[in-house]
Amino acid sequence: FPSVGATENIMCAAALAEGATVIRNAAREPELVELQTFLNQMGARVRGAGTDVIRIEGVDELHGAEHTLIPDRIEAGTFMVAAAATGGEVLVEDLIVDHQEAVIAKLLQAGIEVTRHGEAIRVAGRRPWQAFALRSQPYPGFPTDMQPQMMALAALAQGVSIITETVYASRFKLADELARMGAQIRVEGRCAMVTGVESLHGTVVNATDLRAGAGLVLAGLAAEGTTWIEGVQHIERGYEDLVGKLAGLGADISRA
Repeated sequence: FPSVGATENIMCAAALAEGATVIRNAAREPELVELQTFLNQMGARVRGAGTDVIRIEGVDELHGAEHTLIPDRIEAGTFMVAAAATGGEVLVEDLIVDHQEAVIAKLLQAGIEVTRHGEAIRVAGRRPWQAFALRSQPYPGFPTDMQPQMMALAALAQGVSIITETVYASRFKLADELARMGAQIRVEGRCAMVTGVESLHGTVVNATDLRAGAGLVLAGLAAEGTTWIEGVQHIERGYEDLVGKLAGLGADISRA
C-alpha cells in the first residue's frame, strides 16, 4: 500500500546512500513532489516524484538551501468544509486549486456552492445539503485526512451518507465522539453509515487524533450550544492558530 511517510523517509535516506535507489509503488501526493524539489535544491538527485516510481542517485553530501513551501491542502480543505457545515461563506485564498479537486467534487455532490476565483475558492453552505458517498484513497483520490471533516458534514446532511475508509484503520474513532453530540453513525468494519440529523448539540468530546479533532471543531461550530473539546494538543500539531483564524471568520471559539 503506498505510504506517504514511508516514501518520504526512503527518499531522504537514499539521497545520501551509495549508489542508486528505486522506490516502486511510491506515494504520489503533492508533498512528495515538494520534498523532491527541496532535496534537489540541496544537491540531491531525485526524479519521478508524483509518479509511482521514484529514482534517487545518492550523493556524497547535501548543502543548505532556501525553499518556500506549498500551501497546506488539508488546512485549506478544512476551512472549505467549515464554511459548508456552518452554512457560512468563506473565500479560501492562496491555495493550489488542483490539489482540492477531490474535496470540491464531494462538496458539489452534497449540493454545496463552490466557485473558483483564480487561486482562491469560495464556499457557501446552504441547508439542507445532501448525503453523499465517500471513499478515501491515496492521491489523487479523496484524502483520508479530510474524511473526518466530511463525516461532520454528513452528520447534518439530508439522507444517509456512506463513508468508506481504506487508508487509516483508526479513522472512525471520531464516530463515537460525534454520537455524543447527537449524530447517528453506524460503523461496520471500514464502512460508516451516517444518517443526517436536524441538529447536533454541544457537549464534552475528546480529540483522539489530529484530524478527528478537526472534525470535532467543525461539528462544534455547527452544533447548538457549547462544545468542549479535550485533547487539543493533537489539533495544534497540524493547524497553526486554528482558533484565531476561525474567530476571524466570526466563529465563537476560544482556547481554554
